[in-house]
Amino acid sequence: MLKKKFKKYNPKIKEECGVFGISNNSDAATLTALGLHALQHRGQEGCGIVSFDGEKYHSEKRFGLVGDNFNKEKVLNRLQGRFAIGHNRYSTTGGTTIRNVQPFFADTNAGGIGVSHNGNLTNAITLRAKLVNDGAIFHTTSDTETIVQLIAKSKRKKTIDKIIEAIFQIQGGYALVMLTQNILVGVRDPFGIRPLVIGKLKNSYVLASETCALDIIGAKFIREVENGEIVYIENDKLNSLKPFPAKKVRPCIFEYIYFSRPDSILNGKTAYEYRKNFGHQLALEDDIKGDLVVPVPDSGNAAALGYAQQKKINFDLGLIRNHYVGRTFIEPSQKIRSLGVKLKLNSNLSVIKNKRIILIDDSLVRGTTSYKIVKMLYDSGAKEVHMRIASPEIKYPDFYGVDTPTKKELLAANKTVEEIREFINAQSLKYLSINGLYKAMGFEKRNNEYPQLTDHYFTGEYPVKIIDQLGGDKVTQLSLLSTGSDS
Repeated sequence: MLKKKFKKYNPKIKEECGVFGISNNSDAATLTALGLHALQHRGQEGCGIVSFDGEKYHSEKRFGLVGDNFNKEKVLNRLQGRFAIGHNRYSTTGGTTIRNVQPFFADTNAGGIGVSHNGNLTNAITLRAKLVNDGAIFHTTSDTETIVQLIAKSKRKKTIDKIIEAIFQIQGGYALVMLTQNILVGVRDPFGIRPLVIGKLKNSYVLASETCALDIIGAKFIREVENGEIVYIENDKLNSLKPFPAKKVRPCIFEYIYFSRPDSILNGKTAYEYRKNFGHQLALEDDIKGDLVVPVPDSGNAAALGYAQQKKINFDLGLIRNHYVGRTFIEPSQKIRSLGVKLKLNSNLSVIKNKRIILIDDSLVRGTTSYKIVKMLYDSGAKEVHMRIASPEIKYPDFYGVDTPTKKELLAANKTVEEIREFINAQSLKYLSINGLYKAMGFEKRNNEYPQLTDHYFTGEYPVKIIDQLGGDKVTQLSLLSTGSDS
């Protein structure tokens, strides 16, 4: 009970997952492990690699971090072959069990296939119910297995045709990296909500969630997989298919705000540059006076620096982060949990005492962490604490692979800005406007509107229809369906 309760009230939005794949390389498994290490910020719950040696598939899946599990030669030596795919997991659907750790693998009548999935299907429960009624047996509670089952069920002869038939039946935000014998496949959803990029290392092609995974292995960034595009590498040649009707690309705006690593490239710029611009724009929209700009590390660092430079106010580290808090503290005892945010952050007394602090963070979800940080600063002698958020108010939940709370748990969905200010006990509170957000990204208005990203967190405008009736408990519904229950 304690475990579930604490996880439910985790105050930050959680990253989705990280995917990686490489073709025709003698060090395929090792390079995949390195790529996953670079993508560790996208998921820390579990990790896995599937390789193919020309005859057989090999699979290793573990709980925990990549560096703790794929750092031994004997583990990597079991992953033979010149082709490999990998996955870092943060669960948005499916329980915490080794069966739900990806990549998933299945034998089909056209050969074996491994699948790594970043995202979430909005019709997984509906599809799963139909598959179970047709006699399918599910082994996990992950919606990724629905994709595997659809591929396996297809009567098409070629595997690429099986994949096309399967993805025409799924809906949501997804990026898929698949391995079928000596073919590496990448798929991005029709709106391009979830990210996927292409790189090249000599004669090897690489698919990854972010460009930072290319950098770590020395691969050159080629381009993004386009929205609705299927790419596959066969005989060292990159092939492209676009089976979906054309749609305007709508990538997830939170990749720019928070999810992507600061050094990853998004639409020609690093995420760091966008975040610094958010702070710059927030300063232009703000008239508060302060002595010192302090970021909430590490998510608020870039925006705080941009804000300080625009305002010409000193920037300093008024909060020091403990980078060595492991996931053990996700489920601590009641006595340790009462220490709250001090497990990860502590105030820098010499910097903040008797100062008017402008505190910058990337987002505000439930407000519980913000309240504790504001209190910590006051307890350490701050004269005033003004909270500034480098994104608009989060009023709506996500259904495309991001672990956000339900609407009733989102502070901005239920309280005014003034009520939130009172809740976190700050002297003042201000969010970046949504127009300011787009302006900071360099988007120009056309027909009095900015080009739209997937910004439903702020607007409630969902690009893909939510078919499943989630009722706040998708895991339970998937579990019941996996046993064939009519409940």
